[in-house]
Amino acid sequence: DYHEMVKFIQENQIKLVIDLSHPYAVLVSKNAQRAASSQNVKYIRYVRPQAVFTDCVIYKKSLDECIEYLKSVSGTVFFTTGSKNIGRFEKIKGNNRFVYRILPSIPGIEECKKYNVLIKDVVAMLGPFSVELNRAMFKEYDADYVIMKDSGIEGGTNEKIKACINLGIVPVVIGREKEEGIEDLDEIVELI
Repeated sequence: DYHEMVKFIQENQIKLVIDLSHPYAVLVSKNAQRAASSQNVKYIRYVRPQAVFTDCVIYKKSLDECIEYLKSVSGTVFFTTGSKNIGRFEKIKGNNRFVYRILPSIPGIEECKKYNVLIKDVVAMLGPFSVELNRAMFKEYDADYVIMKDSGIEGGTNEKIKACINLGIVPVVIGREKEEGIEDLDEIVELI
């Protein structure tokens, strides 16, 4: 959290903070930026370039927009969004089958357990995932829709979309807020 970051900066005499956190880790980035500012330390944010989308992708600007969309679908929905919002998704599941691909971690498993997600609807694996592996999983679970974040090229968004297109599955992307920062890692290396 913010206080731990300030303490770390002080104890380690940090002169530069480079934020390489996930595009959806908004609170982490805000805390890092605030901590750096409070200690008069330079802060640089690496912004993952967004994925390139084709017309076959359903793009929703926010999690709330995605949830509204999901209220109108029927079939099997395969989530690649982690465990953080399982509770919100489960509220709108209805008669659909929701399958969650999460990190193989105790907190993730506990989140599934908390919302009574059946074990047969949990895929606990650590990526990155190739097009072929995504394709195999989506096919195995007979997915009609795949929900994903725009995690950029590094986050495997393109591989998920390609697998969906190959199988005729509807890819649904949850957008992210526009961030200020540097998109070129080589530029960050030069700054270091």
